[in-house]
Amino acid sequence: MKICDIREVPGIDQDVLKYMNEKNHEKVIFCSDKATQLEAIIAIHNTNLGPALGGTRMWEYNNISEATKDVLRLSRGMTYKAAITNLNLGGGKAVIIGNSNNKTKEMMKAFGQFVESQNGKYITAEDVGMTTDDMKFIYEETNHVVGKPIELGGSGDPSVITAYGVLMGMKGSAYYKWGNENLKNKKILIQGVGNVGRNLIELLIKEEADIYINDVNEEKVQKISQKYNVSIIKKDIFSSEVDIYAPCALGGTLNEQTIPKLKCAIVAGAANNQLAKEYIHDDLLSKHNIIYAPDFLINAGGLINVYSELKGFSHDQVMRKAENIFDTTIEILKKSKKDSISTQKAALKIAKDKVFKKDSV
Repeated sequence: MKICDIREVPGIDQDVLKYMNEKNHEKVIFCSDKATQLEAIIAIHNTNLGPALGGTRMWEYNNISEATKDVLRLSRGMTYKAAITNLNLGGGKAVIIGNSNNKTKEMMKAFGQFVESQNGKYITAEDVGMTTDDMKFIYEETNHVVGKPIELGGSGDPSVITAYGVLMGMKGSAYYKWGNENLKNKKILIQGVGNVGRNLIELLIKEEADIYINDVNEEKVQKISQKYNVSIIKKDIFSSEVDIYAPCALGGTLNEQTIPKLKCAIVAGAANNQLAKEYIHDDLLSKHNIIYAPDFLINAGGLINVYSELKGFSHDQVMRKAENIFDTTIEILKKSKKDSISTQKAALKIAKDKVFKKDSV
């Protein structure tokens, strides 16, 4: 197994390295293990508030630079997600380069050794392309893993609490926009019906919302539609006449092409890095009078869930912490209006003040 600083890897795009330096990442390291075909990156953004905790994503990236850019953005988001949720954690993330259908027990154990090499400065968990069973194999090599199966003392699948936090963000946004948190008969489009999207559907059914779904996997979308009796939108989802758009797949769906098409009043979803360009597309949403519930706040339920393993929180304590997302969402929306800044900038200001105790990068 070879572990090195990402700067030592040939072919890394200079713009990616520039971004890493500008955002003050503490450490970014690459691992290659020929025996198991593991290629992985751990990015530690900031540990001012505690050890860096963030999930591992397995994805077929086109190249090492694309993978590095993703892990840099994700790890930075985790710093502010922990801060704004009042957790004593720093921000980190990991990516494994490859098709998740090709992973093996041996590869997961090798990745566990990679995590262990950081001596607790980075704690891993489940993300896209990974499962609680994968965490079990990683746990064989390191104690610095959360989101383990319940039978191993873990908190299990974090998607249930993630969806609940998104619901709280939706309800907080609705209260601010319409003066009532009631989502009954509100048209809500969920883009991405993986674990979080599916759990969000179940919660919104209880709210008696009018639910629409979209996903690149047509077979999955048909099954979900039949199971929950919800409507499918196949084309031009961004111009759909809905009240709330909930991105719950990969990031970057909010950009200069899609935002002008939006006819929703609120964007509130579980996906990370929904804004393709953070300091441009947040203002573009404001220009179009669309309320944006910052993703790193309202998708923090999963982080709260795995944090409970470190602190020994009960399920009730986890739920109460996730419920706080409702009040924090309203706080941010009010600050946005008061300071005449986007909701993203308002949320980042609050989070950065906690991380750095002053305005910073």
